[in-house]
Amino acid sequence: MADVGKMAGVSAMTVSRALKGNSYIAKDTLNRIMAAVEQLGYVLDQSAGSLSSRRSGFIATIMPSIDNSNFADTARGITDTLARTSMQLLLGYTNYSVDREEQLIEAMLRRRPEGIILTGGKHTAKARGMLVNADIPVIETWDVPEDPVNAVVGFSNLAAMEALVCGLIDKGYSKLAFIGGPEEADTRGHQRRLGFERALANRGLDASRKVEIDAVPIRMSHGGGAIRRVLERFPDTDIAICVSDLLAFGAIMECRRMGLAVPDDIAVAGFGDYEIASVSEPGITTVNVDSYGIGTRAAGQMIAMLENRNAATAIKTEYHVLFRDST
Repeated sequence: MADVGKMAGVSAMTVSRALKGNSYIAKDTLNRIMAAVEQLGYVLDQSAGSLSSRRSGFIATIMPSIDNSNFADTARGITDTLARTSMQLLLGYTNYSVDREEQLIEAMLRRRPEGIILTGGKHTAKARGMLVNADIPVIETWDVPEDPVNAVVGFSNLAAMEALVCGLIDKGYSKLAFIGGPEEADTRGHQRRLGFERALANRGLDASRKVEIDAVPIRMSHGGGAIRRVLERFPDTDIAICVSDLLAFGAIMECRRMGLAVPDDIAVAGFGDYEIASVSEPGITTVNVDSYGIGTRAAGQMIAMLENRNAATAIKTEYHVLFRDST
């Protein structure tokens, strides 16, 4: 607050009054204060008046979706690991919107969490500024950002998809199609598409067979229309690789309705190793990314950083390609 006051040319008390909505602050003064707040990424600590210990006792976690079983497994891993401490989990979801993430970060930081765990490494400039200036442990998961805010627990979505595609090429597939969502909304899906493209380029194969679903989050119901579009535009496709297992399951069900046998007429693969991938008939070839393990390791890293801020590190989690009967 003192830094905001110094930049705006006012006292810390004036900054406090302005941020608490005092109507007697001159408009010009208020504008200078808000400009300084924006530039410095300052967030008013609303817990200060009620928590003399300066400890809130909770970890904030922000995820893209709460109806995605993989993210639910990650949240469960965080909760199970935090259970051995006195800390609780406060969960918010963005619906794959960086603007919504920014709003959640600001709202949660006002309550002064002990630390914050995020999904992915793409944030708005304002959100990143708030995180950098929060002076609490920040962990980005499910990705390996080039310029992390603090600590990282995740894997390369690009490399994982590339490994899947290379394995399928080795099995004899040569006319591969990719089905994904809008890259600006789902950065992890975008990285998987890049992995698909890189694998085909390295093997000298055509990477133009791509169908984009203009919706987030992607659901099972999107798979039917997507596989039809693949077959209409690229009828010689021998395998459709989906950005997630949910999409792959929807595609397989549509193939059945069309009288197509999977994998004899067309093969289908997914990503994420959702529970549905193992119980589907046929079982879905996919990539296991240990969603639960991402949560346990992120929470473990958070506990370590709360004890020693110098413990921040980048933890690369493992992934495994699983070949099942859909290919």
